[in-house]
Amino acid sequence: MTKLPTPQPGIMDIELYVGGASTVEGVANVIKLSSNENPWGPSPKAAEAFARAVHDLHRYPNTDHAALRAAIGEVHGLDPDQIICGVGSDEIITFLCQAYAGPGDEVIHTEHGFSMYRISALAAGAMPVEVPERDRVVDVDAILAAVTPATRLVFIANPANPTGTMVGKKELVRLATALPGEVVLVLDGAYAEFVEEFDGGASLVNRFPNVVMTRTFSKIYGLGGLRIGWGYASREIIEVLNRLRGPFNLSTAQLAAAEAAVRDRDHVARCHAENARLRVWLGNALAEHGVRCDASSANFVLARFGSREEAEACDAYLRGEGVIVRRVAGYKLPEALRITVGDEASCRRVAHLIGLFRNAGVTGAQGDD
Repeated sequence: MTKLPTPQPGIMDIELYVGGASTVEGVANVIKLSSNENPWGPSPKAAEAFARAVHDLHRYPNTDHAALRAAIGEVHGLDPDQIICGVGSDEIITFLCQAYAGPGDEVIHTEHGFSMYRISALAAGAMPVEVPERDRVVDVDAILAAVTPATRLVFIANPANPTGTMVGKKELVRLATALPGEVVLVLDGAYAEFVEEFDGGASLVNRFPNVVMTRTFSKIYGLGGLRIGWGYASREIIEVLNRLRGPFNLSTAQLAAAEAAVRDRDHVARCHAENARLRVWLGNALAEHGVRCDASSANFVLARFGSREEAEACDAYLRGEGVIVRRVAGYKLPEALRITVGDEASCRRVAHLIGLFRNAGVTGAQGDD
């Protein structure tokens, strides 16, 4: 028998990622609230820039992403030379693990943290280390207690996915101050634009040379289908990451759409305001039906039911009615469903259906606060 190639250590420990469903068999017009997508779509200016890019499809894209980095720097008040662009923020996370972790090293992530932290650590041959959260909020003391001489990276999403909770700047400063200088602290700001007057951790990058901030165009900018992200860090770290980045990792169309999107501040402001309004409405509506949610700072809410059985039964009922939400048992939250804040009609529809489900006499006591 021919011997097969052996993958690197850690690869076979990775469970294949399963994205949010978008179809329901037998249902034509579904409402998709499973992937935290922007229901108002991208900026019309971004769509126009993407359409214009068709005339340059025969040309290789710019390799240094200078125009996009300049636009990001201008809008956010950052040094473009400290910015790297990637295929979603996922690619930046992958670069960080490739650059700073390997066999024998440890990568810390929190109990309900984004699954790509563990996946990217394993892909680099490192050991992911999970630490507990406190009531679904990042616990700085738990992270510090888990740090060992083998620790190389710490990942925190703020706001967090799938909980929507946040850890305050004071606690982040305490964490960054206490971490050894050789440990990279990564602040994942995928949902930062949904928080009022929040820089996603940029000020901490300016203060601590081992802190990195990642961001994405997939959420509030409505460009999830194009996969564009970016990171902000010290010039030394950015230089390291650029040695791993493929020269043509972003296409001309991606670069053009993202530049137009980040400059259209009016569209971002409208999406922010509508999301904030409907997020409060949806949380209150679910509470009236006896389903509690933690205070969310993102574009989704985490609906907590009395048991795993009740959450799964509600999910099945919603799917039967053509509404798709996200089970999050894989994030150690089996009794919960993550529900994207959609447009007003979608929010009213999902809240109404959950009310009907609850009133149908489903058993299961509500979980503790």
